[in-house]
Amino acid sequence: MKRPPALSLSSYGVGWTANRRIAIAALVVTVLLATAATVAWLSGSKDTHQPPDHTTQAPASSPSASETAPKPVAGSGSVAKPPQIAEPVAYAKAAAQMLWSYNTRDTDRDQQLAGMRAWMTDETAYADWPSVSGQVPDPVLWSRMADQDQHATASITEGHFPSAFKAALADDPSAITKAYIYVVTVNGKQQISWKKGGGGAEDRALTLAVQCRPDHDCALAAIAPNVTQ
Repeated sequence: MKRPPALSLSSYGVGWTANRRIAIAALVVTVLLATAATVAWLSGSKDTHQPPDHTTQAPASSPSASETAPKPVAGSGSVAKPPQIAEPVAYAKAAAQMLWSYNTRDTDRDQQLAGMRAWMTDETAYADWPSVSGQVPDPVLWSRMADQDQHATASITEGHFPSAFKAALADDPSAITKAYIYVVTVNGKQQISWKKGGGGAEDRALTLAVQCRPDHDCALAAIAPNVTQ
């Protein structure tokens, strides 16, 4: 019996598209590309109930045209609502916890996407929705996960501005005032469970672009293709 596919909403993200790299503040793009050599991919897993076969994680789907702007017609299931937070690190930590948490028992794939979409900035020039929606498995795989009642919760260890981002910001503090997009890396742990007591815990890491304009609540702009420390 194989272990059910595990949904990882961080390790299989799609890359930022070229047009978004142009639109999103040059400071953010420069930092992410300059630190590509220091990518810290998610590593290690410590299963508490290990099944007898190999682990198969869920690959991300390629976002289709129908997913470019999902409408929460049927609600967003168990997906957490975006908090009213005006501080980049705090918002990024909340967003990462949302991305690492899911429940196929009461939330279908469309609801998952709709719930995630609610966290995005409404400034289309800076919103890279494909980098977020691309974290979710395709409909067939989501259905397989639902057959196993697969669900996950997350705990956040810490969040911080990557050193390269802080250095770039120090060199040119005014560069961020165009889009007010901040790069934040979040670390935490995801606890996955499924039928018959199966489950496991895995460390997670994610780098996000968060938009926090003055006197406005923050919003998610994009998920970076690599983790930047």
